[in-house]
Amino acid sequence: MAVRAWLVAGLAAAALAGCGRQDTAPAGEATGTAGAPADAGTLNVYNWSDYIAEDTIPNFERERGVKVNYGVFDSNEVLEAKLLAGASGFDVVVPSLQFLGRQIQAGVFQPLEKERLKNYGGLDPELMERLALQDPGNRYGIPYLWGTTGIGYNVDKVTAAFGGTEVAGSWDLVFKPENIAKLKDCGVMLLDTPSELVPIALNYLGEDPNSTDPAVIQKGADLLGTIRPYIQTFHSSQYIDALANGSACLVVGWSGDVLQARDRAVEADNGVNVAFSIPKEGAPIFVDMLAIPKDAKNLDSAYAFIDYLLRPDVAAANSNFVSYPNPVPASLPMVDEAIKNDPTIYPPPETAAKLFTLAIIPPEVDRLYTRLWTELKTGH
Repeated sequence: MAVRAWLVAGLAAAALAGCGRQDTAPAGEATGTAGAPADAGTLNVYNWSDYIAEDTIPNFERERGVKVNYGVFDSNEVLEAKLLAGASGFDVVVPSLQFLGRQIQAGVFQPLEKERLKNYGGLDPELMERLALQDPGNRYGIPYLWGTTGIGYNVDKVTAAFGGTEVAGSWDLVFKPENIAKLKDCGVMLLDTPSELVPIALNYLGEDPNSTDPAVIQKGADLLGTIRPYIQTFHSSQYIDALANGSACLVVGWSGDVLQARDRAVEADNGVNVAFSIPKEGAPIFVDMLAIPKDAKNLDSAYAFIDYLLRPDVAAANSNFVSYPNPVPASLPMVDEAIKNDPTIYPPPETAAKLFTLAIIPPEVDRLYTRLWTELKTGH
């Protein structure tokens, strides 16, 4: 299987209905103020936190002569609320695929003028064909990065509790109270995202992770309720530093984030040994998309920025920094060997076959998820 082909295989196996990376946490900012008034020398970008190489924005600003106001979020819901409210002030945003799908239906994006993207032809054609199931004709979105949701853990703490790390290869580590209880004192964190955690629980139970049946969804919520006493924090970005500095030993998080935590621990030489696993029962796969809101003002700069991200050298630099694969095959010779050869980043065929996608969430299911999640977190 080609290095990039695991994603296509995974999407095909899951009969692509959508996928996502989402959670509920407050938005923040990296540099500048996203949503600032538009002007000819400004570009307003809203992206996930910890999701771009450190020099990508400065290099683009120098090459283009444009000031980038770069805001960050760690919640699809936060982004969606801003987009649906209108007049967001953003020129480029990065929703996950299944959110892009329903936002297209809501009319919040403008169709892409692909002739303005000279690097468009370098996108993986098989991947684009799969994504077209959510975005017909690839009219509104460009893939940015993708990954999986799984288990991040402190190797030494898990070994001390279980005599080895084999248990980390199964969702049993998270969903069996007798297992997760052993790690309570060293810190357990879960993504603050009902629309991923409930489907993960349903898949573990042998149910359809994309079920819209309230009774089935309740089963997932009930399973999560059994482990609630052992969860220290629900958050979708804090776990990176927590894993890296040893204040958390078990997380349900995104692949590249956990691997960033691993690398930060190595750089700090603090003795913390972090690893990531894709559980044998299967896990969600997500694709995050670049899109231009309907009310974007700085179109020339928006297209220039998206095209810049599609340059093989830039795409490779982003993958090397954040440990997520990109959709530009020509970038692979510049991607670090350690990343290309890591099965938790590019899963082998047998693992890819068990990855599943997340469907567009109907409004009534979205409301149910929100209610159940609030009850889970607050205890009432």
